[in-house]
Order: sequence, then C-alpha cells, then structure tokens
Amino acid sequence: MSFSRRSFLKYAALSAGGTLLAETPFMGAKARAQAEGGKARYVPTTCEMCFWKCGVVAKVVDGKVVKLEGNPLHPQSLGKLCGRGQAGIGLLYDKDRLKVPMIRTGARGENRYKQASWDEALNYVAEKLTTIKGKYGAESIALFAHGSPGTYFANVVRALGSANISYPSFSQCLGARNVAWELTFGEAPQSTCERVDMANSRVIVLFGTHLGENMHNSQNQEFAQAVANGARIVVVDPRFSTAAGKASTWMPIKPGTDLALLLTWINLVITNGWYDKDYVNNYTNGFDKLAAEVKHYTPEWAARETELPEHDIVEVARALGRNAPNVMVHPGRHFSWHGNDTQRGRAMAILNALLGTWGRPGGIWLSPKGKLAKLTEHPAYPEPKRDSVVFGDYPFAGGEGLTNVVRETTISGDPYPIKAWIVTGTNLLKTMPNQEKTRKAIDKLDLLVSIDVMPTDTVMMADVILPECSYLERHDGLFGIETREAGVAIRQPVIEPLYQSKPAWWIGSQLCRALKLDDYAVKGTWEERMRREAKLWNIDYQELADKGYLSIPGSAAPYFTADNPPTFKTKSKKIELYSAELEDESFAPIPKYQAIEQPPAGQYRLLYGRSQVHTFSRTVNNQWLWELFKENQVWLNAKEAARLGLKDLALVRLVNQDGINSEPVRVKVTERIRPDCVYMVHGFGQHSPAMTRAYNRGADDQHLISKYKIDPICGTTGMRVNFVKIVKEA
Repeated sequence: MSFSRRSFLKYAALSAGGTLLAETPFMGAKARAQAEGGKARYVPTTCEMCFWKCGVVAKVVDGKVVKLEGNPLHPQSLGKLCGRGQAGIGLLYDKDRLKVPMIRTGARGENRYKQASWDEALNYVAEKLTTIKGKYGAESIALFAHGSPGTYFANVVRALGSANISYPSFSQCLGARNVAWELTFGEAPQSTCERVDMANSRVIVLFGTHLGENMHNSQNQEFAQAVANGARIVVVDPRFSTAAGKASTWMPIKPGTDLALLLTWINLVITNGWYDKDYVNNYTNGFDKLAAEVKHYTPEWAARETELPEHDIVEVARALGRNAPNVMVHPGRHFSWHGNDTQRGRAMAILNALLGTWGRPGGIWLSPKGKLAKLTEHPAYPEPKRDSVVFGDYPFAGGEGLTNVVRETTISGDPYPIKAWIVTGTNLLKTMPNQEKTRKAIDKLDLLVSIDVMPTDTVMMADVILPECSYLERHDGLFGIETREAGVAIRQPVIEPLYQSKPAWWIGSQLCRALKLDDYAVKGTWEERMRREAKLWNIDYQELADKGYLSIPGSAAPYFTADNPPTFKTKSKKIELYSAELEDESFAPIPKYQAIEQPPAGQYRLLYGRSQVHTFSRTVNNQWLWELFKENQVWLNAKEAARLGLKDLALVRLVNQDGINSEPVRVKVTERIRPDCVYMVHGFGQHSPAMTRAYNRGADDQHLISKYKIDPICGTTGMRVNFVKIVKEA
C-alpha cells in the first residue's frame, strides 16, 4: 500500500476541525470518536517502536492510520509519544516491509528467494525441525528473541523439548546490571521500567545514561520534571550527551574508570558520615567489611585514575550525602561495557544503599502490590533430555540466557550440535559483537528461520522468512504494567494485517500444529485468550479495549512506611554490602578496582549510543525517521581533528585493532568528547539491499566491535573495548 506524505497530511486534517484534536480529552475511544462527530475511529493499543511499551491512541480515517498519540491514561506515555512512537505509521506503511513468506533458493546472503504460501513455508520449517530433532536431539534447536514475539516462539521451542532460548537484552544490554542489584537488594531496580523517582529527587547522578537520547518516554518526562524542580544533575560520561546539557556538573571520565570513582564516593560517604546510619544499621549486612575495604580509594588517587578534578569528586559526594535519601545514582540500562560490569553495578547499588535510596522519595521506588495470576492453557513442557547451554559456565547468568554462548556452541558443536536457529525481533548481525563469528555460526546451521517485519541483514541470511505484521495490526496479549502502581494494558489491532503478514501468535500456533504439537497451539484466537486472561484478573475487557490501560486499585506502594516496610529477597533478607554469594563462587564479595586496557597512541576507544529518533537498527529504514536522521557520523575531539588535519564533515574510515575497516563516514568535529574516544550512533550501515532507504547509509559500528570482554560473573559481553584509528578517505 502506498501512503505518501501528502495523503498523510490530508487524512490527519480530516475531522480535526482546526483545534478539535487538542480540545477533545481522551477518556476512551468511543467517547473521543463521538465528540468529534464520528468521522474518525480511535483505537488504544501499545507501541513497540522500542521496548518501553507506551500507551498509544491510533486515529483511523477511511481505513488508514493517520495519527498516533500518547494515551494520557497510560503511565508509560502520560499523554505523549516520542518521535519514534509517532513514526509507527512509517513502519506500518513501509514499502520495504516483508509481505509474503519466502524460502531461500540461492546461497545464504545472495538474497535469492521464492515466494511461498503460508502452508508451504510452515510445513517446510516443521519438516526441517523434525529432521534436525530426530538426528541431533531437541536441544539442537535454539531461539534468539527480543520483544513480545519471543513469547510465542519460546512456546514452540519448549514444546519441542529444548530450553536453548536466549535474549540479546541480557548479554548485550542490562544483564550485568540486573545481576548486580539482585546480589545486593535481591531484585533488579526495574519492573516495567527502571523504578527511579526522578521527579522527587534532589540529586541525580547518571553514569553513561543517555536520557534525552534513549527517549524512554515516561522516564524522560520525569527527568524534565526533575530539571524543572531544580534537581542537581551530575553526568559522568566521556561524551557531553544531551543529558549533560541539563547538568550542573559534567564529569568527562576516562573510560573504564567508573568503578574507581564509585568506590571513592563510597569511601567518602562512609568516612565523612554522609550515609544513612539508621537505614544501614537496620537493613544492611557487611558495613564494617565494606568500610575497611574501601579506605584506600582516596579522592587524590581517584583524580589521577579518572582524570577528573579532585574538587568535583569530593563535592558531588558531599551533595549526595547532604541530600540523602532523596537522591539517586541511576542504575542505567545498557551496561555491557568492559567485562567488569557486574562489580561496577554492585558499587552503584551499594552506594544507593548507603544513601538509603531504596524505597525512599527521590530514590528507587518499591514494586507495586498485587501480582497477576498466570494463565496457562497447555500441558507442561517436556523436560529437556540434555542441559541447555544458555548459561555457559557463568554462575550468575540470568534466565534470559547468553546469546554468545549459544553462538559459540553452534560453532564448536560442544557439548552437542546446535543446528537450527529461530530468530525473531532481533537483528543479530547488528546486536552481537564479532559479526564474523555470527556468520560462521550461521554457516553451521541446517536451518535458520527469521520472523520479522523488515528485511534486515539477519533476515536476509535466513532459509525461511516469515513476515510478521506490525504491532498496529495484531493482538499481542494483555501486558502487566508495573510503575508506581500495577495495571494492565492492551495491544489490539488498529487495522487488519496488510499483505500476507500474520501476527506472531498465529505463526507460532500454526507452527505447533504443523509439528503435530496441537496441545501447545492457541485455543481459538489470541483475542479470545486475552478475554479469558482478563476474566482471570477480574478486568473488564471491553473497558480495557476502550481505554487502553486500567490500574489495579490499591496496588500503589512506592515508598516504605511503617505499614509498608522494605523487604529484600536476599538470603539474609537484608541488603548485601558484602556478598557471601559472590564469595562462595570465588569472586570478590566487595568490588575491587582493576585498571583496564587503554588505547595505544594514535588510536581511540570506540563508544556508541543512539539518536533521539532511532531505536538502533530497528528504525533506520522508517520513512519519517530516516528523513530526520539518515546516517551517522563519527564524533572526534576538535584538538584531535586539528592534529589529523580533518575538517568538520570530512570523509574518513575507521580501522580497528584487528584491521577491520568501516564504511566511509563523515567526521563531526566537536569539543563534546574526550580526546581519547570517538563516538557513533549505533544501527547504521545496513547491508541488506531490501532496506532501500537505509542500505549503505552511514557506518556500521558493530562491524568494528570484533573484540569483547566477557564478565566472569554473569557472562555478559562488554563491547566498549575496541580501539580504532582514523584514516582520511580519498
């Protein structure tokens, strides 16, 4: 379907009545439509342009989606959407979308496919999986997933008898952070989102947390409120980020020395008595051991190690102590940096504990009360005959599994072969470090199945491509939302699926039937299942479908009080400043600083992040967002640019420590980055010609990340350990 900008503007104007949209509050889809005379239809649903799952209200005119706006009833959107959320229409009507099932006819990577019917494609996959299971065992089938589609294909893989299921979000993003806080507090600092009470905080410290660039909607709104309220913002980052532009103190730290700064702050807080003594006495274990361990981390030492002014180091610690407990050291999100990430996360958690932030206003709010019962409508999964490989030899690897271990097992065949990958919702070639290893693993497969909306680099390596419809075209379950309160949100189709695309639940269910695993297929439709789930939870489904979100009465309990004391899910039921669990596995029970490798002369540490208008490689082909940000640049310190004789927008290549060259990329000469680093927005340099807008636009930073450091505690992959030199392009 063609949907031009002119059509978009025409339909968006219809029924608006000039200012009517702004004047009509959203109290439900039916009321909104009636108030505007019935010319437009409104459908509440849930966004999936990133993982934040904002509440969306879609406006539909003449069967076309003409506008998306934030649902004011939903706590993740609070009535607003970021640019990416508004550009969901661009995904829906992207001319490059996957439209029909396809089966590969040429060599992998040649982009030669034949169109297939759904029956043909699903039967082909089922026959291949049955053969592989019979020859190598069920565990030879693995799933890589991200987002809501993972649920449906995890069901298929588990029904086959395999537990080799992994999510890149653990290995390459927040796994080490979650493990660190679980070891300290007994749970991660995140439910649906990070439980950070920024609107009520007096001091907020951000370690490489790029608020304003990651565009996590409600969190960015709270960050803006904190700034408006006069909160002191401290940004610890080698790069002057968007968040740093709102900060009173920017600390351009030497990369890899964050733990040195944190341990020094812990020492200063303890030795100066700036910690919350009652809180520490009542709720923590190991304070005396901690105090003794950190004594030698002095401000003078930290200033040398971090290359930060000693005055700033002391002054920020003092500000945290004076304003505690209404302060926070933000837990962060993308956490896989240098391979020592769990201990860095432990230090952040310990500092928050000393300041008494857990369960306090302006700190980390508590999980809401009231858990939703699980609706299970299929038999128990068969027990795998062999142990899964997804945890490797890492004692604290999380339940989401380690993608890098699955890849290594696929290459080596040890302890058993992995011969089939099902990949959904993730572009592995732009997600995992060392693309050559990923390609090598794919070459070892007998079957690669990709379920996606767009023809990404990874999709175009698949043997079978199954076109999933976008989030605006499908039922996708009722989502339990946990912010300061608990609630339930809905994803429901705004229009019927375009082309021959299908919802992931349908694809997974039909695949179960093709595999003769009918008991694991959905009973009826997914909407019927959602209605049964709503009944189990005592939720009015029709009201939920009309409003998009319903809160659970009495669930809000964000702060601890005499009637709502904090509980910690550790073995001791207290906050573990000294971790016996780590000690039992021969790891340091209190974090210790160790210097990391620094770039050689003439090279720079490669840093990466995201643009305000893109969700990594997921959105780079989106017609609306592409117009705003078509390709990335490499940030280079102005003094280094002068030394190299490079002007702003000069064309260069980056060459990493292994001799790998980037695509040509333009230089952004700036004072906003340290001279020992360069920085690129991640997700560009798409090599799939089927992504016609994004194809060969910008440079692929992931291609340069050929080296990574594995965290020995939880197995996550630190990717900020690559060094590059800059070569001027002719």
